[in-house]
Amino acid sequence: MTNVFYLLAAEGESLPLEGGNSILLPKTYDIVWSIIPFLVILIVFWKYVLPKFQEVLTEREDRIKGGIQRAEAAQAEAKAALEKYNAQLAEARNEAAEIREQARVKGKEIEAEARANAEAESKRIIESGEKALAAERERVVGELRGELGQNSISLAEKILGKELSADVKRTESIDSFLSELDAIAPAGK
Repeated sequence: MTNVFYLLAAEGESLPLEGGNSILLPKTYDIVWSIIPFLVILIVFWKYVLPKFQEVLTEREDRIKGGIQRAEAAQAEAKAALEKYNAQLAEARNEAAEIREQARVKGKEIEAEARANAEAESKRIIESGEKALAAERERVVGELRGELGQNSISLAEKILGKELSADVKRTESIDSFLSELDAIAPAGK
């Protein structure tokens, strides 16, 4: 490239930027031909691009505002739902407490009823046992009286050496002997 400059310099032509051109100020034709396309681009931009850009910005701003409003509405709705949920939860807890209390009372009633039934059943069993015992005692006493009477007659016949033939005499002897035994038994206890 330096050879080209030397060649141009040898032919007598001037080198670029040798003629007093200013680096900061271009030539007039460059300024004119630069301003014309700039103005055309500026007009096209002003007429077509800038309104579309403004429209997009306005639309985006509306969407953002709408989104914020929707978010605030959703937040308010969520807050209301949370309050409703907390109210329902408190109500459910109160209902559960009432149900537990009712169950506790019902359990005590059932327990008292079961105790009363058990006591009544035990009294009934004791009474029937006592009746059965009294009946058994009467039966045993009757058997013992019969056996004891029979034994006493046999013993009296052996002692007296004669037979007690009359039933009336036997019955009187047995009854008197048993009454003597009954009189002796309570004193011995």
